[in-house]
Amino acid sequence: MGHTGKKIMKVAYIDGSAGASGDMLLGALLDSGIKLSYLQDILRKLNVSGVTLKSGKDARGGVPGTRLEVVLTEDASQPRRWQEFVDIVTSSSLSDAVKDRSVAVFKVIGNAEAMVHGTDPEHVHLHELGTLDTLIDVVGVVAGFEKAGVEKIFSSALATGSGTVHGSHGVMTVPAPATLAILSLSNSIFYPPKKSSPHTGEMLTPTGAALISTLAEFAQPVISLETYGFGLGSRDPLEYPNALSLTLGELIEQDYASSLVLLETNLDDTTGEILGFVQERLFLIGARDVWFTPIQMKKNRPATILSVLADDHLRSKVEETIFKETSTLGIRIKSVNRVEANREIRKFQSSYGIVSIKISSHAGEIFSVSPEYDDCRLISLKEGLPIANVMRQIKNEAENSILC
Repeated sequence: MGHTGKKIMKVAYIDGSAGASGDMLLGALLDSGIKLSYLQDILRKLNVSGVTLKSGKDARGGVPGTRLEVVLTEDASQPRRWQEFVDIVTSSSLSDAVKDRSVAVFKVIGNAEAMVHGTDPEHVHLHELGTLDTLIDVVGVVAGFEKAGVEKIFSSALATGSGTVHGSHGVMTVPAPATLAILSLSNSIFYPPKKSSPHTGEMLTPTGAALISTLAEFAQPVISLETYGFGLGSRDPLEYPNALSLTLGELIEQDYASSLVLLETNLDDTTGEILGFVQERLFLIGARDVWFTPIQMKKNRPATILSVLADDHLRSKVEETIFKETSTLGIRIKSVNRVEANREIRKFQSSYGIVSIKISSHAGEIFSVSPEYDDCRLISLKEGLPIANVMRQIKNEAENSILC
């Protein structure tokens, strides 16, 4: 049965549950239809030498896909500072959007390394992340999504792996310190390694973490599928298929007016940390909203109402999550009807560049204009400005242009 909602924009969904890296993202883009010649053209625009791109079909476990390898000469393998990557990108003939997004990713890498080593970002030496393959991975992925016409990127939670990995600083635990720093800076959702699971080694690289945490939103969209691809990692372990999946299509805006349910339960023995974790889990499976209300129960015990608004078809998943993650003995459920405003996404030329803005209207009258958070976040990272200032400035400019 097909979806009856409205198609509103071209989007991509990354499944990083079996690992993620820059070259795996590039492989997935190639497997979904981007040409290797396009990436080679991007390489020429960067005006760097000593780099060769090789791709081919292969499989990891039972998953067929594309493996992309960035081959470097000895000179190209010499480590650089992240600011050098920024200079290369900004002086290239790439589009402004690719430049801005790539610079934002490099700044995340630089800030993470500075956090790990306890130094200023301006003095960070990247070591493994400083070779030209990192430059190609970042710019290639950003440019690849632009070539595919993707307006918004979503991602699953990311598997980090377990065990140890060898680096320039010796043997490190997985996830590596730089990867953890990137995840913490972006408040990303990831699967921590389990003590009982076999040692998989590194499944999430710092470059993969920086790209996904900077470019994507951790949510599960409803997509009208157009194409898909699998990017393969360099290793072929027995325990799992080392493959990243990428799906591309149109985001579906559904009519939820008559298909929503409200699930609630009273909790008097659940800590704030657990409640926060439950909220993350519920959003990850697709809940529309999750909130908490303080109450008093028998004998004046302080407690919390957990409320979840979700699509009716997700009811069983929400129930399972609440029963599994909390101590509740019962859940109240009722159908909910709501009237929704019409929503439209437009491109707007702001003083910071082109951004997406959401326009809300009802009965033909526009009553709300707001910039997309992801675009404002990238501008904030690039310009070093508070995100609240960026959002306020763009909102004022958009309102003056559209409402006046």
